[in-house]
Amino acid sequence: MPQPLRSLCVFCGSSPGADPAFAAAATAMGRAIAQRGLTLVYGGGRVGLMGIVADAALAAGGEAHGVIPTFLADKEVGHDGLTRLDKVSSMHERKARMAELSDGFITLPGGIGTLEEVSEVWTWAQLGLHRKPIGFLNVAGYYEGLFSFVDHAVRSEFLKPAHARILQRATDPEVLLDAMAAYEPEAGEKWIGRSQS
Repeated sequence: MPQPLRSLCVFCGSSPGADPAFAAAATAMGRAIAQRGLTLVYGGGRVGLMGIVADAALAAGGEAHGVIPTFLADKEVGHDGLTRLDKVSSMHERKARMAELSDGFITLPGGIGTLEEVSEVWTWAQLGLHRKPIGFLNVAGYYEGLFSFVDHAVRSEFLKPAHARILQRATDPEVLLDAMAAYEPEAGEKWIGRSQS
């Protein structure tokens, strides 16, 4: 049975990006999360796609829970209009706290920080440390290069096909949220770190 979703963590850029489609997608995702009664968990910033997704969730009547390291909040990039903003001591603590608060993870366009965040929770899923859904909103083909790499890693036998299939992919926020709500890890897969029966 799929696990119920109460909150979703969104990883995304602290820049709005060059294509207006990125900001439009962040707005649509924040609104869709709120309209489903889910809490948005994210990095706590007020700039770029981070601020856009939070503002959209709040404008739609939802809750937005930010987690930001003190050194970033001190640079005045923290969002002061959130339902809740947790200030933590480090980037490591930020990621751990966001993971703890979330029932799933969504990746919007972003840079190396976004990629690092989602790579870590994907690795944790591969190791059997959690069974939460992980999704990519592939706006304007932004993640096609990454998906090509994933396919290459599978062909090269550095990534198991089942571990590649952990990632849910869609171009529409509602379709992605439906896929994540229905997500179940594959039965019988030999997950690292999980006892075998």
